[in-house]
Amino acid sequence: MKNIESIIAEIKAIIAEAQQNAIRSVDHQRTLMYWHIGERIFEEEQNGKERAEYGTYLVKYLSERLQPEFGTSFSIRQINWYRQFYRVFPIASTLWTQLSWSQYKLLISLKSDDHREFYGAEAIKNN
Repeated sequence: MKNIESIIAEIKAIIAEAQQNAIRSVDHQRTLMYWHIGERIFEEEQNGKERAEYGTYLVKYLSERLQPEFGTSFSIRQINWYRQFYRVFPIASTLWTQLSWSQYKLLISLKSDDHREFYGAEAIKNN
């Protein structure tokens, strides 16, 4: 029979791995939620037109209605991030599951698709 300390160490490793997987899963779901919010806002603003007419008002109104219930994740600034997230990454299936929302915010701020692709891949490669 294995040493009891060895068994405890293995079980702790299993627990730690499961916790990390859960955190990554929750973060990915949160990122997808932000993408879908951005998509919905963008579609409402554009309404089939090239440029939105009332985007500033819509974001402000959404923030006023959502922030009291859901907190600072729905400030005007954050909602603008969600809209920009959708605009920069318009296809949800191309999102990297390994990246966090914080990493996506950094990628969104880059001007070039090539830079986003490079730094996204580097973030994943380097964990």
